[in-house]
Amino acid sequence: MLKLHGLVTGVVLAALSCPLVYADGNLRSRADKHAPAGLMGDHIHKPGEWMVEYKYMNMYMEDNRIGSRTVSDADAIAYGATSNPITNRMATPTQMTHEMHMLHIMRGMTDDITCYTMIMLPSITMDHLRGPGAGPMEGTSFTTHNSGFGDTTIGALMRLYTDHNDDWILNLAGSIPTGDIFRTSTIPTGTTTPLPYPMRLGSGTFNARPGLTWKHYWDFGSFGTQLQTDLPIGRNYRNYSVSDEFRLNQWYSHLITDNFSASIRVENLWRNNYGGADPMTPDMGISTNVESFRGGYWLNLGLGTAALVNGHLLNVEFVPTLHQDLDGIQLETDWTMAVSWSKSF
Repeated sequence: MLKLHGLVTGVVLAALSCPLVYADGNLRSRADKHAPAGLMGDHIHKPGEWMVEYKYMNMYMEDNRIGSRTVSDADAIAYGATSNPITNRMATPTQMTHEMHMLHIMRGMTDDITCYTMIMLPSITMDHLRGPGAGPMEGTSFTTHNSGFGDTTIGALMRLYTDHNDDWILNLAGSIPTGDIFRTSTIPTGTTTPLPYPMRLGSGTFNARPGLTWKHYWDFGSFGTQLQTDLPIGRNYRNYSVSDEFRLNQWYSHLITDNFSASIRVENLWRNNYGGADPMTPDMGISTNVESFRGGYWLNLGLGTAALVNGHLLNVEFVPTLHQDLDGIQLETDWTMAVSWSKSF
């Protein structure tokens, strides 16, 4: 055990004492050149340069929350009997896993403009507990699943200002409604019903996604702050619009060596409730169909690492939720993780 402890200590001390030598003298060529794995839209590329990235994200949700208070499954059903509107008569959600596979392609057009597109493949699984409206099946569980293409993002990153240590980058982006928002299932009733809002693959609308990022580099690391939005334009063909979303992030990445960094990130996330309503999603059945139970505030903490290996950037981040205050009753978010690989050429 002492030998192992000595070996680990030696490796850490060697890494910390390793001189930071930059092959091209550019602070933006190190392991911290990109934001932590859970973020995008923070960097640009040289004219003619391409970048390809694969990113996997997984969000895990378990237990229901009323405002900032976690409740049991039984309490979630009981709450629905007196809530406004009345809900959870057929079932309550108990757990959800939202996975996302993303292909991200970028190309530098000029010194200060980079265009990009992002193709998304979500996979969503939700567990439920049947309520009193299920009759003799009350108290039993069931699972629903949905997957396929999500909405497609296109955009341009414009560098507004740069010097040796700083970049200001404007993100002019939007999404195209390529994700299916009306798939049906015979689970749990045996009759055909549409899947609830959180299990739909897209927004059904064109969304504006403007953002702004500032990054500052030191010899030993970098700091960034980013405001990113997602704003639906009008209502979709099912007569509703998803939440407006605002994300404010600050992060610090510390270089351990030129090719390895560790990061910490704080995220504030706000969403409002849905507008309109899908006429085929009755509120009384389940809380995931209630448009006024979709908003809230989330405070997240990201802990990440990045490694630059022969031009390949490997980026990993684990993001537990520290605090959340939700409108109505909703599944609470426990954690999110993101893993990405990217290569520029």
